Parts: sequence; C-alpha cells; structure tokens
Amino acid sequence: MELLKQVIDELRPKKDVMDKCTVVLDNINSEIKKKKIKAMAVLGGSIAKGTFLKDDYDCDIFVRFNLSYKKKNISDLLEKIIKIFPRVERIHGSRDYFNFKSNQINFEIVPVLNIKKAEQEINITDCSPLHVKWVKDNLDKNPKLADEIRLVKAFCKACNVYGAESYLKGFSGHVLDILTIYYAGFMPLLKNALKWKEQEVIDFNNYYKGNALERLNKSKLSSLVVIDPIQPERNAAAVLSKENFFLFKNSANNFLKKPSKKFFEKKEITVEELKDKSKHKKLVLLDIKTFEGKEDIVGSKLLKAFNYIGKNLVLNGFSIYEKGWKWDKKKSSLFWFILKDEILSEYYKRIGPPIKNKENVKAFMKKHRKTFIQNKRICTNVKREFRKPEDLIKTLKKTRYLKEKTKKIGMFIY
Repeated sequence: MELLKQVIDELRPKKDVMDKCTVVLDNINSEIKKKKIKAMAVLGGSIAKGTFLKDDYDCDIFVRFNLSYKKKNISDLLEKIIKIFPRVERIHGSRDYFNFKSNQINFEIVPVLNIKKAEQEINITDCSPLHVKWVKDNLDKNPKLADEIRLVKAFCKACNVYGAESYLKGFSGHVLDILTIYYAGFMPLLKNALKWKEQEVIDFNNYYKGNALERLNKSKLSSLVVIDPIQPERNAAAVLSKENFFLFKNSANNFLKKPSKKFFEKKEITVEELKDKSKHKKLVLLDIKTFEGKEDIVGSKLLKAFNYIGKNLVLNGFSIYEKGWKWDKKKSSLFWFILKDEILSEYYKRIGPPIKNKENVKAFMKKHRKTFIQNKRICTNVKREFRKPEDLIKTLKKTRYLKEKTKKIGMFIY
C-alpha cells in the first residue's frame, strides 16, 4: 500500500539520534572500566531493537552487572558510575534507576543483573535485555518487520492506546513487538484484531497448547492475553483495559474501511475544539495543578480524580455526552466534561422496594414522610442537593479524596 510506504518514510528517525545515544553509552562503559566494576552498558528498548520513531527522543540503557553483585545494591553502584553526567535524577522503584537529559534526548539508565535466562531474575527489569534480544533475533529473520513495528506503534499512539503505565492501561511497546512479529506485519495484525474476542490468547511459542486461560493465574487475565515468549507464566498485556482493547479494534476497523494518514498522527485536542464540539451543550473544563512525584503515581492519582468526578456527576443525575483528560506529564492536566445544558429539576423520584415486601416498605416509609405507589413499588420525591454540575464540582473540590489527588482545581464553564 503506497500510503503505508509514505508513512514509514516519515516515521524513520535520523541516524544522528543513534550516534548521540552511542556517545553516552561509550562514556558509561569507559567509566565502568575505570572503576573496575564487572558490568557492561548496552542499549535497550526501541533504540536497541531499531524500531524507534522519528522525534521519539527516549533512550533506555541497561547496565548489566555480573551475577556476583546480586546481593549488592547495584543502584548505588550505578549512581557512582553516572556521576559524570549533569543533573541526574534517581527514580525510586522496585529497583532504583536514573534519568537525565543530554543532547535533547531523555536517557533512562537501568541497573540489571546479567542473567542468561528468565529463571535467574531477581527483579523484573533483569529480563528486559532478554526481551530486546528476542525481538532482535526475530527481526534478523525478517528485517522488514522493524518498519511494521513502527507503523503499529505510531497507530496506537495516534488512537491513544499506547502505554502500559497504570494510568494509561494501554499496549506496551513490548506487547506491540510480540503482536507485530506474531502476525508478521501491521496490516495482518489489524485484520486479525477484528476477529479478537475478549480474552483472546496470543501464545507465540504455543507454550500452553490452547489451555492458557485454564492454566494461567486468573489475576493475570485481561481482555487480551499475550503470553510473554521469555516468561511464559506472564501475561504481557495484563494491564490492558477493556476500553482500550475495544478502542484498538474499533480504530483498526475504521482504518481498514478507509485508510488515511490521520490514523498515524497523534493530535492533542484544544480548548477551542472542545468548545466547537460542545455547541448547544455545557462544557466543563477543569484546570488541574498536580503534585510532584513519579509519573506513574501522579498519573494514577489524576485518573482516580477524573473517574471520581465523572462518577459523581452521573450519580447526581447529570447526563455526560463526552469526557476526557490530558496531562503534560509535568505540572498541569486538563479534564473536560461535555454535558446536557440544563438545570435539573428541584426534585427527583427515588424508587423503593416492591409493595409486597412489607418490612422493606415499612422501613422506606419511616425514612421518607411523603410516599406514593407507582408500578407496584413504593416511591418518593427527594430534593436534589445539586441542580448544576458546577455546584457539585465546587463541593467535590473540598473533599479529602480530591485534595489528596490534586494540588489545585480551576473550573471554567462554557
């Protein structure tokens, strides 16, 4: 397809990105040698696989420590090695790693043990280089798949289903690698995705011989079950939400019906576009100031705050036509809710138990002074606490729940 050839040309990165990454890699290895530490730095992620996208300025570097260091704190050892770089940030996790920026590239330096097989892992990150090797081995057999993976990644980023962080619940780069290699390309993946049912199993090595759903731990099941070819006891797509599973299928269907470059272009929605979309409706914009912290933790707090507000709007009788949120991964986030433009009635009907349930009816009548019977159920009219969404949100802003999740909330009504 000519369209895909054009997109691939636009997605391929410049060679100088790899050169800049190699300079940092060489500097780390030089420092390791000086300090006489038994370790070696290697490129990781999409840079190592040769599948990274143009303008995707993130580079993972794994520093693989000899197994003789398995009882030592290799994060502390790595910190001493990378002191040669300015403004290095230590990120706390199950095993601390490091982040810094150089030549407009974001570097993530991760300490791992130099294991040869997954069973030797001490920390989940120890297996990451093995995942890279698996992808590279498969791309060596079919080099054209590198560009196919680029297409899949760009497609998923554009339809907002990319990213396995807990607040995104999308497809990880690793899962997209497996799927693209399994189906041998972008178009075959999309065509097969249309046939996926919930809890579809992708078992590259046929490890479970069709019995994955019976043998896997139920807590590891999700809408899509992708057996990790390196760690078969693991569902690589465990974090994928049902919503993003169906969003991917829907996007695949739309592309196959009418292919277009727009399916590969990530577009950030603007306030002006939201105003246009909400004509003859009510638009509620919430400008959120976030706390500082680890991206995954801050993002999870924002997602919980967004869901909490949306849930309370519905519970209080407001009709939501569309909602969404975006975050700059720094200090600001925007929530939006497009609602029916109305002031709710002063009272709403609360439906009680069937009139044949004497005890429950008695309890209902004790709680509510004025009642009536409708469709063989006891009912009452209850005065609303909130008739406008902005009044509800003003109250929610004061709750302990939202104060713990957000630093400040500004509200704008259109």
